[in-house]
Amino acid sequence: MAFFMDKMTVKEMNEAMEKTKTVIIPTGVVEQHGFHLPLSTDILNSTKPLELAHDRLNAIVAPSVNYCFSGGELLGTVNVSPNTFGLYISEIVSEFIRMGFENIIVFLGHAGTDNIKALKNSLQMLLRRNKEMSEKITLSLVEAWNLSPTWLSGFAMEPEHDFHAGMMETGLMMYWAPELVKTEFVMDDDYTSKMMRTDQDWFEKKTKPVDSPFIVETVGQRDEIKVGVMGFPERATKELGRKICDEIIENLCNYVDMLEEHRKNK
Repeated sequence: MAFFMDKMTVKEMNEAMEKTKTVIIPTGVVEQHGFHLPLSTDILNSTKPLELAHDRLNAIVAPSVNYCFSGGELLGTVNVSPNTFGLYISEIVSEFIRMGFENIIVFLGHAGTDNIKALKNSLQMLLRRNKEMSEKITLSLVEAWNLSPTWLSGFAMEPEHDFHAGMMETGLMMYWAPELVKTEFVMDDDYTSKMMRTDQDWFEKKTKPVDSPFIVETVGQRDEIKVGVMGFPERATKELGRKICDEIIENLCNYVDMLEEHRKNK
């Protein structure tokens, strides 16, 4: 069973660590998800599966880290520098290693090209600069969507894909927090919506004061984006969300069991 740190005492932590040396750190972001989903969508992507898996997940669950880097700039989005986020998670990971955990899983409910790149770099550098530590622990970066073949199939749709606030995320929200899902799906204009479904990084606007390869670009959000949906939310169903959630839980629990078995056999 899962143990949730935010409800535990020191004594209960000691007792839990006699049963598992795996800790999961859920991470999300406060970010726009169109006009139909709440700003907490990516937070729920990482916390809800852990709550629903409580009866079979053999791990301690840390309180979630709810701020990182989106890159979007619509109202309600809170951006924390990717490098700051990466270093912050590294500090948290280091503390769990100090406590005696041997399997540390950073569980992502939010993607973002810059966000994940910076996080991976920080965690790799943590291990690289602490070789002795890296021989004693496993450090995992697990994205929720990579545990679900159904969710991944949305990214692979052709010719346009289902990304941010689309069919998959809307289906998940319909399953675990239907009261937060609005019934009207508002989209950007047809061209903007199509381009965002074609390339998840199309939303970025890059400018230079001088046209030279030596000039560092300024990156922001395209002015024409008003809603920010990158997918097909109108195709979502509660049943789809349940299927994705079941896949996440099954594969995450199996992964934790494998890590714990490896630890015991070392």
